[in-house]
Formats: sequence, structure tokens, C-alpha cells
Amino acid sequence: MARPAARFPTEFELQILKILWKNGTCTVRDIREALTNEGRHLAHTTVVTMLHTMTDKELVDRVRVDGKSYNFSARVSEQSVSTGMLDDLLKRVFDGSAAGLVLNLLDSEHVDEDEHRELRRLINRRRKESS
Repeated sequence: MARPAARFPTEFELQILKILWKNGTCTVRDIREALTNEGRHLAHTTVVTMLHTMTDKELVDRVRVDGKSYNFSARVSEQSVSTGMLDDLLKRVFDGSAAGLVLNLLDSEHVDEDEHRELRRLINRRRKESS
């Protein structure tokens, strides 16, 4: 039995989307070069296959430019993907508790003192905006 289609991009798909979000419309060569610059050395055919899969999943759009070449662009926005993935994480891991997510983040090694200050500043700004 086949595994159901993922609701969100895989890690590799997300890496390609980040390239498209940053650079706009790209050729396979552009994407492959950006992946190589990020330390991911892949065959041209591997990148083509992934982009066609992403087209089928409606994550990217492709436009034929000449002969058999295509330009690719993100069909989904960075905001919609990040919001969807965060909502999913919040529900599945933290039972919908935003406080639980934030406390877990603050207790992790990923947030240094500068980021703690920035988070406090952002929370205070949001509080003032909603008042």
C-alpha cells in the first residue's frame, strides 16, 4: 500500500523552494548550482526528477522556454508553507499550546541571549499593537 502524499514539502523540496523564494524564476541549472553551493552535489537528472515531482504536487510551476528547457518558480508562498508547517507542529507535538512551543524553544540551545532579548522586544511590540 502506497504511503499517502505528504501535506508539506520534504526537506529536499523545502531546500529547492527556499532557492526559488530567494531567487525567483530559475532554470534547472540555476537550482543545481545553488544546491551545489549549499554543499548538495546532485546529478542534473536528480534535480529534474525532483522538480517534476514538485510540479505534480503543485509546489512549483514550470514554463517551457525553448525546446525542452523549463523555467521553474515557486507556486506556494514561503508564508503559507511556514504557517502550515508551524500549525502542524503546534498541533501534533504541543497539543495546540503555543506557550508550550515557545517554552520548549526558549529552553533549547538554539536561542542565545541576544535572541531572547529580540523575542521579548517582538512580544512587547505585538502586545502594544493589539492594545
